[in-house]
Amino acid sequence: MQPAVTTSGLGRRFGQVTAVEGLDLTIERGEIFGLLGPNGAGKTTTISMLATLLSPTSGSATIVGHNVIREKDAIRRSIGLVFQDPSSDEELSAWENMDFHGRLYGVPRDLRRERIPQLLQMVDLLDRARDRVKTFSGGMKRRLEIARGFLHHPSVLFLDEPTTGLDPQTRRAIWDHILLINDKEGLTILLTTHSMEEADALCGRIAIMDHGRLIAIGRPSQLKDELGGDVISLEMEDDPRSLEPLFNDRGWVKGLRVRDKRMDITVEGGEGHIPEMLSMLERAGARTRSVTLKKPTLEEVFIHHTGRGIRDAEGSEVDRMRQRRKAFGRRR
Repeated sequence: MQPAVTTSGLGRRFGQVTAVEGLDLTIERGEIFGLLGPNGAGKTTTISMLATLLSPTSGSATIVGHNVIREKDAIRRSIGLVFQDPSSDEELSAWENMDFHGRLYGVPRDLRRERIPQLLQMVDLLDRARDRVKTFSGGMKRRLEIARGFLHHPSVLFLDEPTTGLDPQTRRAIWDHILLINDKEGLTILLTTHSMEEADALCGRIAIMDHGRLIAIGRPSQLKDELGGDVISLEMEDDPRSLEPLFNDRGWVKGLRVRDKRMDITVEGGEGHIPEMLSMLERAGARTRSVTLKKPTLEEVFIHHTGRGIRDAEGSEVDRMRQRRKAFGRRR
């Protein structure tokens, strides 16, 4: 079976500004795949090209085998798209919004009547089906738009920053609904996010983007493991430097650092090695004050590849945007 999404050297320029450059992706059917990166990394531009809202200036892409340049109509029938900004008609009810969307996509009346309540039930909005959307909270509107995106049985659903601006409790509820619908429908989902936690919670694989380029791709656990593994920090009663030989000949130890009375030991599968470490130290007569296990994060993956945190990257992008606006103003 052909992949859901493929891109080869995909790129987009706006004048002298390169928004996306040389993007190579293969997304399999049924995946939840994330584009992770700071604001301005090129995530939304990528989705816009795949959804045929923008034409690439280089490279190529296909959605379930359809070319984004030559087969735009076929692609638009094959995808669902949930924009970052609200797009529901607030004067209509939830049911009316769903029904109108179904009519636009040519969903037969009987199928609409069957599918709308199923999807509203799935996102906990069936009891509000006849209420106007203007009475909904931000989280309810988001859930409605996600359900609406599934109505016409798309092959790929694009979610652009699906939980931006929502409180933590509502965000987690949205994540649960996305996972539930993906599980029940078996649908490919491509989402953009700048939230490390969101990417970890939802995505089977992620592509980390920065300055329009792909800098890393893989399962979140795989990307974190590439940093070297978990770090077990042992705080000792006495100077631990004499204990270093205990760990030097252990094949599962990938790194060791001693600072003051603390030993930081890098291993894979840290939980499984803690009992063995404590037994070794006890046999050596060493006294342990505390043990801390720290697993790598996607933030650390981003720092490893870019040299800065994702928030720092967002701040620098804001500065660049301001500089471009000033330059544009001077030219005018």
